[in-house]
Amino acid sequence: MKMNKLKFLGLFAFIAILSTSCSDDDDNNSTQPQTIADIAIAGEDFSILETALTRTDLVSTLDGTSQFTVFAPTNEAFNTFFASLGANVNVNNVDVNVLKAILLNHVVSGEILSSAIPASTYVSTLSPFSSAANSPTISMYVQKAGNVVTLNGGINNKGAVVTTADVDASNGVIHVVNRVIQIPNIVDHAKANANFSTLTSLLVAQNLVSTLEQTNTQAGTLAPFTVFAPVNTAFDDATLALYTGLSSDLKTEVLTYHVVSGVNVRSNAIPTGNIPTVQGEGFTITGTSIDDAGSTVNKNIILTDVQCSNGIVHAIDKVLLPAFN
Repeated sequence: MKMNKLKFLGLFAFIAILSTSCSDDDDNNSTQPQTIADIAIAGEDFSILETALTRTDLVSTLDGTSQFTVFAPTNEAFNTFFASLGANVNVNNVDVNVLKAILLNHVVSGEILSSAIPASTYVSTLSPFSSAANSPTISMYVQKAGNVVTLNGGINNKGAVVTTADVDASNGVIHVVNRVIQIPNIVDHAKANANFSTLTSLLVAQNLVSTLEQTNTQAGTLAPFTVFAPVNTAFDDATLALYTGLSSDLKTEVLTYHVVSGVNVRSNAIPTGNIPTVQGEGFTITGTSIDDAGSTVNKNIILTDVQCSNGIVHAIDKVLLPAFN
């Protein structure tokens, strides 16, 4: 009888230990870090994002171990975007290739916490410029003022603002945004960065915006473009005085002298010979130094490879001048 009692107590103790162990396993499972895909799938306000990731076969990309930063649009943000595309457009019927490119435009390799974002910077998204192998990817302009993070110039420039930052995931971080970030063209990127505000205003005045908004596939297009874009400080008093005194036709010549058509030339592939421009004349580049046709002043490339949907922008510190033949 005593032996049976001891066996019973031993069995009771084993069951108690087993029960505790199972409980601990459940607790551990409930606190396992979630991937970016897990969070998107579980979030009530990300149901459209979940559907979009599923349609484009991107769930596995965001469910692995590679680290990403994802700017995640809410359902309201997606609905606003689809409404802009036309009546009855939704996540289930929008062109899947367009949808995939848009989604990848919200993803950046590596984890970038909001505390690590500087006042302004460019980052590369995963959205490819073209379908070619090893295609460059679209750039995103990120700004931070206080705790406010703005992407590609904000909601009035096809960009967005971060509404909730630093949602931690096991494979990176999510920043919730209030709009779908559309893929920027050259004009969008120029408008997003205040350092190009003078150039942008001159393009508007000369009715050249529509030219630089041409897509790579429209009939008769000049795109893709490679633009050597002067920053605001390039337009010093002497340069502005010279420019202001020109006729409208010559002003257009100055601006189009900064544009190369039909090519998307990244900084590691700039040719050594004459580079013909839309204006008709050319210039040469050695390293980062530009030798233009109309002056002897040194001009330098100071920022490279801002990739847009219809070409690429390299910032320069002086205005290029043609010979005005």
